[in-house]
Amino acid sequence: MPYKLVCGLEVHAELKTKSKMFCACKNDPFGASAPNIYTCPVCLGMPGALPVANRQAIEMTIKLGLALNCQINLFSKFDRKNYFYPDLAKGYQISQYDIPFCHDGYIDTSEGRVRIHRIHLEEDTAKLSHQEVDLNGTGQLKKMTLIDFNRSGVPLVEVVTEADIKSATQAKEYGQKLRQIMRYLEIADCNMEKGGMRLEANISLRQEGKTDLPDYKVECKNINSFKFLEAAINFEIERQTAILVNGEKPVQETRGYNSLTAKTFPQRTKEDAADYRYFPDPDLPPIEFTPEQIKMIGAQIEELPAAKIARFIKEYGLNQKSANDLTLNKQKSIFFEKVLQLAKKENLDCQKLANSLLNKKLTFTFNEEAAAIISKFKASVTNEVVDEKELQAVIDQVLKTNQDAVKKYKAGKTVVVSFLIGQAMKQLGKKVDITVVKQQLINSLG
Repeated sequence: MPYKLVCGLEVHAELKTKSKMFCACKNDPFGASAPNIYTCPVCLGMPGALPVANRQAIEMTIKLGLALNCQINLFSKFDRKNYFYPDLAKGYQISQYDIPFCHDGYIDTSEGRVRIHRIHLEEDTAKLSHQEVDLNGTGQLKKMTLIDFNRSGVPLVEVVTEADIKSATQAKEYGQKLRQIMRYLEIADCNMEKGGMRLEANISLRQEGKTDLPDYKVECKNINSFKFLEAAINFEIERQTAILVNGEKPVQETRGYNSLTAKTFPQRTKEDAADYRYFPDPDLPPIEFTPEQIKMIGAQIEELPAAKIARFIKEYGLNQKSANDLTLNKQKSIFFEKVLQLAKKENLDCQKLANSLLNKKLTFTFNEEAAAIISKFKASVTNEVVDEKELQAVIDQVLKTNQDAVKKYKAGKTVVVSFLIGQAMKQLGKKVDITVVKQQLINSLG
């Protein structure tokens, strides 16, 4: 391909504090029994209402920054981002502009390091709902946009990367790792279906061999699944390549993604920072931390996924894939480790145990005792002793009735051995050591 992807991600996630970012209203937009019940003059944008910053949300943001290898600004502030939209009652969003809480971190992926430019904290907007409403009870429906302010003012952390992402698969992996880390920190649920985590990709292309950033970018906004993120980036690569090959330049704009057509579509031309007229929020004082306070926040961070994976490989002799799969979820990883610890203590094969757990060869629940699961595992791997003459008789019968497979094997298609082993095991009707059956079968095949 004559062009290569240049991509950065902006990921928004709602923090799970008890109250909203700048008021005491309950932070539970997804669990509310009705629209607009968790509101007050502050999150409704009433004149004269004064915000007060949520300390827990700030500390959660710094904790995330430390987990992502970021530098922390000891001095920071909140700014007003000015724009008009129906979901923003005040006419501005309280966000951070030039001094975010965190900067210059990274996440390592299988396709290389993705640098994190900044992590800042802001308030979420209200939620728009496009519906057909019967206003006067006549049955005649009118298209309307309704606004639910339960989400307005919920603390929203934004993680912005550098333009380091080189493929759609790397973007997907980065997003999944970021979500996993936030869940391990227990600062966000990242429920993507409900909008608790939203993805935005800044996508452009440059000619292979060049290193300068392109003079345009297309932003695909409000993507709510990693699958759709990957598809949107791949579609944009094709669309922008066709434009560039034709000697033109893609329009710098904001686009949405339609999951039904698997295509992006234009929404509006993209704004620059100057369009938002940022300035420090006069109602909120600057935020200052000491190095000792940052250390105290960092001390609260428990073992993160990358460290846990490395330890599972080292301590229990697991392969990379098994270690990854057993640590996807923090609480489940704690359960799996209790089982692995007992297996190691009893000199059992931890990799074989991991395979049984992940492939669901063992039936278990996450509230079972480790000892009960180990007992099931031992029973599943205990093989009956089979008489050599009995085994040979079964093998002779299997070879006699499966001459086509025997011919294929002798013609070089050794994969048919698995089929013949299966037939022999079936006829034996016992749990025997498969390696013994395989060796005797190969000997018989000559």
